[in-house]
Amino acid sequence: MAKKTDVRREDVKRILRTKKYKDIENDLRQQLEANGTFGKFFDDMISDYMAMYVTKTLLVEDIQKRGTIVKYNNGGGQEGYKKNEAVDMFNKTNAQMLKLLSELGLKANATIGGGDFDDEL
Repeated sequence: MAKKTDVRREDVKRILRTKKYKDIENDLRQQLEANGTFGKFFDDMISDYMAMYVTKTLLVEDIQKRGTIVKYNNGGGQEGYKKNEAVDMFNKTNAQMLKLLSELGLKANATIGGGDFDDEL
């Protein structure tokens, strides 16, 4: 059997290897487990969330690299400046990620193992 070629872009592979990516994925899985939520459906939703995380990270990198306004040249003699479409895509992706967390019954600011049960408030 031939080995499958990994066709993902290098920047995606780089994000998938980061500690932050792995920590977020592990945290989400721990939160689901703490809530007593199990199953392939929920695993798939975590995978969807993490795919959106990669997309969001790439969009942030694009905005940081090119800025919120980018120069364009359509090749027909027209050139000028326009809004970087990555900004709108970032906002939509981020909103979708928050909706998915809500559907999973998770909070973006939830912590796992944040203290002892007998800690005073």
